[in-house]
Amino acid sequence: MTSTTLARPEKFQIGKVLNNSFAVINRNIGLCLGLAALFSGLPTFVFQLWNEVRMGGLAAGDPAALAMADPATMFRDSMLTLVFAMLYFILSLLLQSALVRATIEDMNGKKPTFGDCIQIALRCLLPTIGIGLMVALGAGLASIALLVPGIILWLGWSVAVPALVQERLGVFGSMSRSRALTKGSRWALFGLFLILILIAFGIQMVLGTVVLLFGGYIAIVLGAVVSAFMSTLMSIASAVSYVELRQVKEGTSVEDLAEIFS
Repeated sequence: MTSTTLARPEKFQIGKVLNNSFAVINRNIGLCLGLAALFSGLPTFVFQLWNEVRMGGLAAGDPAALAMADPATMFRDSMLTLVFAMLYFILSLLLQSALVRATIEDMNGKKPTFGDCIQIALRCLLPTIGIGLMVALGAGLASIALLVPGIILWLGWSVAVPALVQERLGVFGSMSRSRALTKGSRWALFGLFLILILIAFGIQMVLGTVVLLFGGYIAIVLGAVVSAFMSTLMSIASAVSYVELRQVKEGTSVEDLAEIFS
């Protein structure tokens, strides 16, 4: 495998980021599948299975299931759903951090390992959660006031986690670093993430036909697969975008990025 050391590009290139993202996945398909299954696919499957069983019992008029409709049981289920949402949030951040590590290692000509990626993700967990909460609250509140400012904030912070994992700047330092790197390239980043969203929509449309035909547990499995795939693609695209933005802004090679782990 050869290192991805390229001449300094003049601008952020969507096509290049997409090509490199799929290339990273292709070269590390086993690693990506393992991380995606552990941090996204399996948790999604378990929650959807629990919800399917619960709702199926209510629809069928099962007395045991109907008993769950009382206020105390509904409160318990709501709390369980909230706990799962928090757990899924943390796991998604672990997945992103692990895939950032894998992406940089791969683009530097090395073979990323499962254990190393997990170790880096755990090491960065607390500040990564801080970034996740800040981005969710900041972009979310701005979107409530007006949609466009929320999108602009989110795009400005879209490479904060890669910046944290690579440069260890802390929560606010990484968010500030992300805004500096994305300045002047946010329309291109918007185009990139719009393409990824359309890819997800297209996959869901195709699989939706299968779900309508078979439904039940097949729908649960397909939902978990789609969730895992899109989480992986978005995380790797974010890491590749970080590399591309640093090359555009600073002419930084992938070897320079990797030195932080030496």
